[in-house]
This record gives sequence, C-alpha cells and structure tokens, in this order.
Amino acid sequence: MLFQDLPPPEPTRDEVVVADYTLGDEIITVAASLEPVATSEASDSLTIFDRETIEALGDDRAADLLRLAPSVSLSETGPDSTQAQLRIRGAEASHTLLFIDGIKANDPAAGNEARFELLSFNSYDVVELVRGPQSALWGSEAIGGVVALRSSNPNYGGVQTNAFGEVGTDDFYRFSGSTQIDGSGDFHLNANIGFQGSGGIDSFGDDGERDGYRNATFRIAGAVDVADTITLLASGFAIDARSEFDGFDPFTFQRADTLDETDNRLGAGRVVARHDDGRLTIEGNASLLGSSNVNFLDDAEQNRTSAERLNLRALASYTFQTRQIDHRFSAAVEKEGENFSADDIAFGGFTAQDVDRSRTAFIAEYRLDAAAIILDAAIRHDDFSHFNDATSFSAGALVPLGDITLTANYGEGIAQPSFYDLFGFFPGSFVGNPDVTPERSRGGDIGIRYDADHFGLGLTFFTQNLTDEIVSTFDVITFLSSVENGDGKSQRRGIEAEASYSFGEALEISANYSHLDATDPELPGGSTLAEVRRPSHRGAIILTGRSGGFTYGGSLAIVSERFDTDFDVFPAERVTLGTYALASARIAYAVNDTIEISVRGSNLFDADYQDVIGYNTQGRAVFVGLRFTP
Repeated sequence: MLFQDLPPPEPTRDEVVVADYTLGDEIITVAASLEPVATSEASDSLTIFDRETIEALGDDRAADLLRLAPSVSLSETGPDSTQAQLRIRGAEASHTLLFIDGIKANDPAAGNEARFELLSFNSYDVVELVRGPQSALWGSEAIGGVVALRSSNPNYGGVQTNAFGEVGTDDFYRFSGSTQIDGSGDFHLNANIGFQGSGGIDSFGDDGERDGYRNATFRIAGAVDVADTITLLASGFAIDARSEFDGFDPFTFQRADTLDETDNRLGAGRVVARHDDGRLTIEGNASLLGSSNVNFLDDAEQNRTSAERLNLRALASYTFQTRQIDHRFSAAVEKEGENFSADDIAFGGFTAQDVDRSRTAFIAEYRLDAAAIILDAAIRHDDFSHFNDATSFSAGALVPLGDITLTANYGEGIAQPSFYDLFGFFPGSFVGNPDVTPERSRGGDIGIRYDADHFGLGLTFFTQNLTDEIVSTFDVITFLSSVENGDGKSQRRGIEAEASYSFGEALEISANYSHLDATDPELPGGSTLAEVRRPSHRGAIILTGRSGGFTYGGSLAIVSERFDTDFDVFPAERVTLGTYALASARIAYAVNDTIEISVRGSNLFDADYQDVIGYNTQGRAVFVGLRFTP
C-alpha cells in the first residue's frame, strides 16, 4: 500500500534531500516517481547501491561504482579525472540526467553532460540509477536514464564524526571528514568534506609526462521539523578540481602528449519547504547551480566557459483510498532559466558569447495501488524559449504474483540542444546552428522478477529508438563544421539479467549481465553500423560481507569488444577496442570501536585496456587506509 491511512513513518519526511534509503524495512527510490516510493512498488528498472555496499567496496569514484550497474557503458579519455562519459542502454553521453541531493547537476557549460569525472566518493552516501526514458517526470537529458546521488539519514541518535585517509599507487591520496547529527527525529544534518588526488599516469603515448589531478568536494544536507507537518530542508555541494590531460597538437590537430590542464568548479544549493500530513503534500523548492571551466596549455589560459541554472518548482500531491485501492495524484510546475558565457585567449576573444534560455514545465503523475496491480502514469509539457515545445509521456505497470513480479514500462525522452549546438563559434572550424531542435526518444521494457527470502532473479527486455539526433556536419566549401538534426532513427534493444543471494551478514553476492544491440540510422542500401563505445556484452559481480571485526567487498566488471573511431588518420578509421576485466577488492579490520584499517586494490589483474582509442588507463594499484571514529 502507498503510505495512506496512517501517518508516514518519520524517516520519509525528509527523504527527498537527506534521504535514508529505507521506508520502514523497505528500500526506497526517489528517482522513479515525483514522490518517494518503495522499490518493491516501482515498475522501473533500477539499481541502488546502499551505504553499506559503497563502504564495503571502497571505490574512490562514482564512475567505478556505476560501471557495475546493468546496461552501463563508461568511456574515459585516460586516467582518473579525465572526461568520463556514461551511456545507459546505448544512449548518448548527454542523455543521462544527474541529481545530487535533489539538485539537477548536469553542466550547462559543458554540453549538458553530467560530469562524472568530478564525482569523488565524497559526493554521495547512496547511488541510485533508473534505466529507460524518464523525461515525463524529470525533463530534458533523461533519455537513457537518471542517476541520483544522495545523502543518507543518521538514524542512531546523537552526533557521529568520522575521519578517513588513504594513500596508494602513483601518489594517490584521499582524505575526508564527516559529521552526522540525528536530533531525535526533529533535526538531521549530514556534512562531508574531502580531498583527493593523484600523480597520475601518461594519458596518451608512452613514457611522456604524467597527467594527475586534485579534487576538493564539500557536501551538506539537512532537515528540521518546524511543526508537526512542516519540514524545512536544505542541501548543497561544491566541487573544485584541476585535471591534467593530453589534448591535440596545435599544428597537426592530432592527439598528442600535451601539457593541457582544466580547472573545473561546480557548485549548487537547494532549499525546500514541505508540508506532509500523510494525505496531502505541498512542496516548494528552489535550486541554483553554477559552473566554471577554464582550460590551460602549459599554464597559459586558452579559453573558459561558465553557466548558471536557476530552478524553481512547486509540487502538490494528494493520496486517498476507494474500495481498498490507493490513489495518488501529483502535479508540479517548474520554471528554469540558464545563462551561458564563453571567452578565449587562443582565438583573440572571437568565441566570446553571453546567451541565456528558459523553459516552463507542467507535470502530472497518477499512481494506483491495488492488491493485484500497481499502475503509474505521468505526462509533462515543456515550453522552451528557443525551440519547439515538447510533451513527454510515461506509463508503468507492476503485477505481484507471490514471489514473482511482472513489470512493463513505456517512456519518452527528450534532450535539448546544448549552448554549443545552438550558439557555439570557433573561428575557422565550428559554427552553431540555432535551428536545431531537441532529440527525442521512445522506449519500453518488460520484465520478470523473483524474490525469495535470500534469493533474487530478474530478467528485463528493453527497446528504444532515438530520432532527431543532433549530428555533426562539415561544409567542404567553407571547411566549417556545425550540427543539425539527422534523419532516420537510432535503435537500441537488449537484455538485462540480474541475480542475488544472501548468506546472511557474512556474504552477499549479486551479479548482472547485459546484452546491447545499438545501431546508427540506416545507411543507403539498408545496412547499419553498431554505435561506437557501446559493448554488446557486459557483466559484473559484487561481493560484500562482514564477520567479526572484518568488513570486505569485491567486484568484477567485464566489458566485451566495442567499436571506436580513430580520427588521427584520414579518412577516419573504425577500430575495435578489446575485451577487458577489472577486478577490485577491499578488506578492513576494526581494531576497536575507534580505529579501522583497510587495504584496497583496483585493476587487480593489471588489465591493459582502453575505453577511448589511444588513451591509457590506470594499471594495478594498491591502497592503504585508516578510519578514525571518535
């Protein structure tokens, strides 16, 4: 049942921002509905990494964790902190929508992409991924799916502080401090600060200079009950990172071992006022995000971009019951404005621009929970300031049959053009196209789940089409490149299989396998090409457990062959990147209630692999850590 006749359990009142990942004894999802629901009542295909799993695995980046989720392809242009693009179910890198503690965090100053390369372990306590088009709920960029990073609630009462440090291979280090306050249900606070960096490896070529990075992250989320039914919530984060990478030779325009660096800053804040009496919910929230990206070559500034996004939203939700059937209607109005500016030194300031755009959205969602079936449907209309409006629809059904559950979903997605697509300008090479329109996607999946006391299985079949894809063009007369909406449609279809087994606290094991068939629009003659950087097969295994004073975790990610394009030759050449397996493990021992020591290893098989043609990746690495909890 949806939380209906009884007042909602206390932890749910602040789940949207400082979310614990349980609703009573059930795991909840905040990305599959306008209001949090139990995962057992969500028809969507989703993966949640809870706090215990994240701490047991010990990964230092969100990218390493997300690589373990079904139908996720990760492409990095070199070592940690270089560009990391995430593709879900074969969608484009700009088709993943990212939330950090309820704040839309895609970077409008970097092509609307989610900056996964900037997300250190300090950015989250819980990671949630919903696969499939979600634009009816969340708007633009939610074509492949939604990734939600969130803080967790302290539920133990009182104050807990924590300090952690780790050092390892290639001059790696990370240090963090956190404070959690649980004020007996009336006040919650979760604050975290961390610093992370590495001397790095040579990104491109052999025996060149090392490309390292540094990253500082601050995150805070809190909630206070000001009355029996009214809660005020706030959250915010700030990321300051500097990364070295290998770019392009200024004379040959080919990739080379260069002295490129980028300075990235991304920060945001959000405030929420929420009334919830168990039947009627009224919420108003506002968030402001700012980003800045400055690029250097041998310490000389080349260009910079910056952007701001202001988002305002009002939501109302009403729950009632008829004939033992629970109903919930939710409606929201959202207003968003974005400003983008760019400037350069390399081109004498000719790329300078200062542009803005806005949109207004109207969203409605209905959920029905009966004994025999759970249904949900959502519709959203986006009124854009610079191109045609868009309407998106989604629907889902879940049928519980004892230990077996059947699911079906249909969803539509859109991705608005980036500021570069619309207005970008680089002398002699690129000019934007203000006439491009949003990309559009339609897709669906059907699935079956089996859940017993200690054992779970899941099988999902999905299909998705992308139309009006924004593609690059080249004018052989002016030698200028641009973009336009392409003809035809890209097709993605596949299978996701998942299994899990619990031996109790001592060992939990889960595994997943995904098959993907992703093709570009049909060529003359009817032939198609597989899309680049999308493996046909991928799989993952995760082990976690606890025994006595020991906590342990391990993972194995296997990625099959996939295609890429080598632009360093003319004409550009299609190449195959080889299969690889990445194994990681961590073991920690609690010396006492205050001190824990740990040893962690990544890429334990020392796989020599590339996610992007030509760019090197980190080999085997070992780390030693110490946690102090006074």
